Amino acid sequence: MQPIPIRTTVIGSYPFPGWLEFAVRNLQEFGNADKEEMIEDAVIAAIHDQVASGLDVITDGEQTRLDFNLSFYGYIKGIRENTDDLRRFGPAAHDQRGKNTITETLIAPGGLGAVKEFKRLQRLAPTGPVLKCSVPGPYTLSGRLLPNSQYPDRYAITEALLPFIRKELEDLVAAGCQEITVDEPSMSCYAYKEDTRRFVDIFNRTVSSVAGKCRLSTHLCFGNYKGRPVGYRSIAPMLPDFLDLKVDEVHVEMANREFAEIELLREFAQRMDVAVGIIDVKNYYIETVDDVVERINRCLEYVPAEKLAVAPDCGLSQTARWASRQKLVNMVKGARKVRELLR
Repeated sequence: MQPIPIRTTVIGSYPFPGWLEFAVRNLQEFGNADKEEMIEDAVIAAIHDQVASGLDVITDGEQTRLDFNLSFYGYIKGIRENTDDLRRFGPAAHDQRGKNTITETLIAPGGLGAVKEFKRLQRLAPTGPVLKCSVPGPYTLSGRLLPNSQYPDRYAITEALLPFIRKELEDLVAAGCQEITVDEPSMSCYAYKEDTRRFVDIFNRTVSSVAGKCRLSTHLCFGNYKGRPVGYRSIAPMLPDFLDLKVDEVHVEMANREFAEIELLREFAQRMDVAVGIIDVKNYYIETVDDVVERINRCLEYVPAEKLAVAPDCGLSQTARWASRQKLVNMVKGARKVRELLR
């Protein structure tokens, strides 16, 4: 059970400072020491904004990652970037994101980098907030790798990646990480057409060695590439199978879907805690404190306060920093207001 009612949390990512984006485009101008300083400064900035908002749970903002999962491919041997099939012009969409060709047996001899990120967060964060690390699950991570004769389909690639993710989770727990989110948006996006029992089996085997050793959650959404979703945006196809996920908490995107299917939260709440996305990261309307209060009260009709957490729908990396900051501030104020009314 989570320690406080209506806990305020985030998914993982936070927008890069503008200067960091500029620096990344001009890395040849910096030495290694400069780069390390940049990384720390960016993480400090992300921590500052989250702590200033009053969040109960914070991350490092994934400031060292390209997207929430693309950077992980840099730790996997046996692949090379493939941009031949990308659509390079026209409206932004998921077919403009990178793919990778598999060239030999997949290995990740040095891990996936999340432990180093968490240890940096430990060192830089103040006492108080819970520190969380988010890691993409193997099915989602498989989505940017192209099948070949050795790995003939996405499920074969998933099985090859699964031990890498499991080991990373084990190493995070060993490093003292008490809260981990396994991001599997591809599972929620494709639940309408894939075998959901197979999804659950993949997920549960991935987390089997850390379940019960940390607060474990999963993030289910419908995609957010430059503010655009992908997939069939419905929770119903996930049920009842996803109720068997071995997690303490499930995070569900709600705000961007105008709280459609909110009644289905009750089914999740009977098995696990529920973190509801009540802040729309795809919209530059800044939710007011009263908006947040009203949304939380709607959620409380289906999820008990002691099992409810609130968060943005997805990571904030695709939302401008000025908007992200104010959205978090108002989310926390609204949650605290409802907490007070419940006492």
